[in-house]
Amino acid sequence: MQVEFTAIDPLSGVVPDRTFLSGSGTGPLTRLLGSPPARKKAVQFIQILLLILLPLKSVRSSGTETEPFQNYMQTIPGTSVTFKMVAIRGGLLTMGSPENELGRMANEGPQHQVRLDNFWLGQTEVTWNEYEEFYFGGSPPDLPVESRDRVDAVSRPTPPYGAPDRGWGAGSRPAMSMTYLAAERYCQWLSALTGKSYRLPTEAEWEYACKAGDETEPMVDPSALEAIAWSSVNSRKKTQEVALKRPNPWGLFDILGNVSELCSDRYDADYYKSHPPTSWPHNPKGPKLGNQRVVRGGSFLADSTKLRCSRREHTTRIECLVTDPNEPKSKWWYSDCFHIGFRIARSVKQ
Repeated sequence: MQVEFTAIDPLSGVVPDRTFLSGSGTGPLTRLLGSPPARKKAVQFIQILLLILLPLKSVRSSGTETEPFQNYMQTIPGTSVTFKMVAIRGGLLTMGSPENELGRMANEGPQHQVRLDNFWLGQTEVTWNEYEEFYFGGSPPDLPVESRDRVDAVSRPTPPYGAPDRGWGAGSRPAMSMTYLAAERYCQWLSALTGKSYRLPTEAEWEYACKAGDETEPMVDPSALEAIAWSSVNSRKKTQEVALKRPNPWGLFDILGNVSELCSDRYDADYYKSHPPTSWPHNPKGPKLGNQRVVRGGSFLADSTKLRCSRREHTTRIECLVTDPNEPKSKWWYSDCFHIGFRIARSVKQ
């Protein structure tokens, strides 16, 4: 059977002539291989190569390995809502604080070194504009069926007790009062919607991004802290719109103050003692057991001693749900911890 072959030769990039098998052509492959039987075997070989190479090319082009590692804007599909992800180049972090640091807590030591890979981190805390698309929104009508099924499979928060924004306003203010479960589900929803794997940052990633290559805490210079953070001094005891203060050296807004930020790690006060200071695992992800989650960065309620990159806090479910009249208590919203929000991250290798 005679077959016309018009695919591009993956080895040379040459389009073989249509008379390749018949022997009447004058193309380079025809002259090279000579007899029709040899040419037929060559066609079969090239077709096999195409079946192997073309899918690999597709995988590489859609995966993160070839995605430029740079800042980028993400639009939530089906909306006009956008946010920016900042490329954070990995490196070595001295995690924790020295014993003589003002405001230091026992859970901040001993200091130890950890190495982190490249990752992306949200330029700002997740805003109400973004979070409400998850809470209220559905799947965009033009979303492929497979993607729509994944989006719709993510459970969403039930209505809260009271106004989660405390009446301060939503929009560009950081979303707050949600539990770790709600923040995690938001990441799952956003991942299903965009095809990118978003998540909460690890405690180590958060501290690395906060310090931005400088081990000097901004609290040693009150004027510097005032320029980058909403605190108990300047916030009027409520959250403020994101990105109104100056960013840190790596372009991250409100990394200290405004709302405290959830991390993916479980909390253990003695976790820093779990490894020798110079023998920590690569990209640590926190202890395997624990009922509470790490919270970092301090909030609009905090003073300067609590607005430090090394300070470790954690969720307290009982204290955060004191006034919730429901039984069982909400697993989605904190009725009393309205200072907690989050920022999203994304790995380069997925």
